[in-house]
Amino acid sequence: MSLSPFLSPPLTLRGVTFDPPLFLAPMAEISHSAFRRLVADFGGAGGLFTEMLSAKMLLNEEMHRSPWTKRRACEGRVIYQLLVVDTKKLPEILEHLAPLAPDGLDLNSSCPAPTIRAMGGGADLFESPERMCGILRVLRAQFAGPLTVKIRLGIETDGWRARLGERLRMLRGEGVDGLTLHPRFAGDKLKREPRHELYAELAAEAQLPLIANGDILDPHYIHSRAAAFAPAAGLMLGRIAAARPWVFAQWRDPALVVDHAAVWQRFCDYVEEDFVAERALGRVKVFTAYFSCNFMFGHNFRMSVQSAPTIAAARERAANFFATGPALTRHINLCGL
Repeated sequence: MSLSPFLSPPLTLRGVTFDPPLFLAPMAEISHSAFRRLVADFGGAGGLFTEMLSAKMLLNEEMHRSPWTKRRACEGRVIYQLLVVDTKKLPEILEHLAPLAPDGLDLNSSCPAPTIRAMGGGADLFESPERMCGILRVLRAQFAGPLTVKIRLGIETDGWRARLGERLRMLRGEGVDGLTLHPRFAGDKLKREPRHELYAELAAEAQLPLIANGDILDPHYIHSRAAAFAPAAGLMLGRIAAARPWVFAQWRDPALVVDHAAVWQRFCDYVEEDFVAERALGRVKVFTAYFSCNFMFGHNFRMSVQSAPTIAAARERAANFFATGPALTRHINLCGL
């Protein structure tokens, strides 16, 4: 395996090539247009996922202006992840989305959040094969591009493995082109170690390109688990990208050096451009919770920004923190995020 695995070969789905097969994960309150723009500044990702978008709410969005749906040419390949609970208005929703020319659509069948499951989406959809099948049929009939599905392992009860196998065969049968697997159970959230050792048997059973997801930090993480990741066709990085938006560029260039203060301030610029003021501050605070993990005493930075009443105040407090020349952590710790 090369020093930087998964830089090649590219992954091609329905004629759309993702090169390299490294993907930004869909993350609530993170993977919006401003953050994708920041990641794209550094480059290195083959595809950027939006955050999970409520399909029905899309009908109320100005698609080319909304910070959740707008895309810029600099972003490259953008895959729109959808929260879908039924087929009502789904053809109309897809028609409304079409002018954005998605490079792929992804059906979220993995989110374990109670509010999402109560709606019948995410992990709850995974447990409703007939409903899931109906949704996939409409998506496949209406969308000619790459169609992927993000899943977990299901619910950890007797028969979970057989149910998972049934879902994998169903996905293949309904014309799904690729599968993103976060190998934890729905109830695990982010607490237990992901079961990366399952990729081989599940990729063979699904007979679909598998994108591996879950606690992936850097090439060293992959090297230390080389046999487990060998069956994967690509990798999806989530929280580490929220902390280090340059992680994809650093995958190719491990010696890459960044100006952390400039990156944080640039993110604020992008957020203020895309969001109204009251929403912009919230996005800065969410981002800072991750970004602060780069520093030895990052909790001071995080707390000062969290209590800021305005973005101007947050910028001033951040400038004061960066002026101290804060020491960087050698190993990033994302526990609790």
